[in-house]
Amino acid sequence: MYPFKKSRKAEIAALTVLLVVLHSNLAEGQTPPTTILTIDITDVVDYQADLSDPAKLATNPNATPAVTPKNFFAVTLLGDIATVNGQPVKGIYAGRSRPIITSPAPDPGRGIADVVRTAMRETILEILNPDGTPIGTIMGLGFSGGTAPPGLSSANRGNWAIVGGTGAFLGARGQFVQRAQALERVIPRAASMAEDPANRRIHGGGMIRLYVYIIPMSVPQILTAGTGPALTHSSDFSLVTSSKPAAAGEVLSLFATGLGPTVPAVDPGQPFPSTPAATVNSPVEVKVNGRSAEVLGAVGFPGAVDGYQVNFRVPQDTAKGVATIQVSAAWIAGAQVSIPVQ
Repeated sequence: MYPFKKSRKAEIAALTVLLVVLHSNLAEGQTPPTTILTIDITDVVDYQADLSDPAKLATNPNATPAVTPKNFFAVTLLGDIATVNGQPVKGIYAGRSRPIITSPAPDPGRGIADVVRTAMRETILEILNPDGTPIGTIMGLGFSGGTAPPGLSSANRGNWAIVGGTGAFLGARGQFVQRAQALERVIPRAASMAEDPANRRIHGGGMIRLYVYIIPMSVPQILTAGTGPALTHSSDFSLVTSSKPAAAGEVLSLFATGLGPTVPAVDPGQPFPSTPAATVNSPVEVKVNGRSAEVLGAVGFPGAVDGYQVNFRVPQDTAKGVATIQVSAAWIAGAQVSIPVQ
């Protein structure tokens, strides 16, 4: 990680930038933009409630057959979150499903309704960094099967509302759906609840891809200072301006809000400590002209409330002229700003 400046002069300069710009958040009443997360989940198993004897639950080490589910049957789903927007992660997918199998002209034993649905489902997605540290949780309620809600072009199956979240997704709302195409869905393996779920990865399961349309409570935002964005030369913390532009290959610091939780944790509304450094624990990405730049570190700025410093290197092949800069945390991106590059 590129070292964060410790000199008193640099601290005062950077803190001055923050104090000037900390009130430049989203305008009051402005709706945060929707972010689409494509989440791949592997080794998904449907554990079906086919036992009347609780003593037999989760006791069979072998792969087990499952009965054909009927209406009002209970099912518990487990799977591994493998990627978010193509980026490797860890995590658990857990769901609880109650088949209803509705249609306008149902067969005997199925539900009559004006819509086609297969089940009511509760869904929890807990996403972790590759090293196992938590990023956040997304929770949803809704229907499996049938058509997606109107206005969505990327999916055609399921209809869940996001009812909350934790960590980087605190206060999130939105919806998520999936596709029914064979390439994006391998039907989860059905099993008896007698099967020991400790062996789920050994016996294997299905794969599903969820499209999560998430409206976060807050979004990352690069702050503004005076006449331009709060980006500084890391060498002396002077602002990047037309009279002192950035250079290709140079390390810059940007100052932003909305990058979420840190390690060690700092309670909402409390200032970040000077030691130890409060490192942002969600994946942080900086894009220069739409391309990912090398992020050298992202921390809560000491003494600031919801103020962060991100050090990054401008790509060596960045063209001279005006460059766009965009920062994201937990795949939630803020608005672009522009800086001059010599």
